[in-house]
This record gives sequence, C-alpha cells and structure tokens, in this order.
Amino acid sequence: MQICANELKTVMKNVLAKRDEIKTTEGFSLETCRSMIALMDTDGTGKLNLQEFKHLWKKIKEWQLIFKRYDKDKSSSISSFEMRNAVNDAGFHLRKQLYDILAMRYADEHLNIDFDSYICCFVRLEGMFRAFNAFDKDGDGIIKLNVLECMWSTRRAPSCAVLRQLTPRGPWHSNTSSCFIV
Repeated sequence: MQICANELKTVMKNVLAKRDEIKTTEGFSLETCRSMIALMDTDGTGKLNLQEFKHLWKKIKEWQLIFKRYDKDKSSSISSFEMRNAVNDAGFHLRKQLYDILAMRYADEHLNIDFDSYICCFVRLEGMFRAFNAFDKDGDGIIKLNVLECMWSTRRAPSCAVLRQLTPRGPWHSNTSSCFIV
C-alpha cells in the first residue's frame, strides 16, 4: 500500500488531531506533504510505502521534540530566533545569512513559525543536506554544480525555490555554481 500527498495530508491531520502536544486544526499543508514525499520516496513512485512512512514519522517525532522544547507557551509556534536554536539542535549548522532566509521564507508577519512551516523547513533542510552530501564526494564541504546538476538536486522537490546564489562577484554571475535551495 502506498499513499500520495493528498492521502498523507489526511492521515497526518487525523494523527495530529489526536495529539495534545501540537494544536493544529489543519494538520500539514499539501505543500509540506509533497515535500515529505519528495524527501522520503526512495523508490521513485511519488508516493510513500509503509517503510518510507515509518521513516518519515520517526523524523517528525524527533523534530517535534525539538519544537516542543522551544514552544514554551504551547502556542504551537516558535519565534524565528528560537528557530535558529531548533535548527542547530537538529544538527543543521548554517550561516547567519541562511537563518535570515529561513525566517523570511517560513515565518509569519510576527516572525513566528508554526508547526507546519517548521516541519516543512526541516524536511527541506534534510533534503538539501542529503543532496549536498551526495555531491560532496571527497568530504571537504565544498561542491561545484552546474545548472543541470543544481536542478537535478531538486528534482524530487519541485516546490523548492532557488533563493539565492552567493558569489564574490555578484548574485548571478555566470561562472558560479553554488546555490541555496529552501
């Protein structure tokens, strides 16, 4: 049995409705569910099988524990400042500029991040780190990608956007190959 993004959304809504620690009426958005499938779909079906779902659920539970640590008022949201600490606690170590990009992308107008946005962010960070590590053959922390390789690295997460290319010469210089995808 496999489930698509719409079915995953329904399943997650029902599961989250039964849990007291995260208050959400809608569960996860369709965008978040699509990102979850893009991350966990190891067999390329565009759906999750039971094993892939179990792996996803394990990740969500890990990330939920971190979220709860920072959601002290139990509002089901954390501040963008707390998000920086949560990202670090999850093992994603980023530069300040990238934390700012995450806040712009996932926080609301009050700079708060709800549980859905938080999970969507973590799913995408996990995907980026996996893609990076796949290209970092020598383990030196540096990769060089051409445009096709950069597009390939996001092939399973088409809703991801290339936010910025950062280079010494300017943001879109043609000889550059680094990109950040969130």
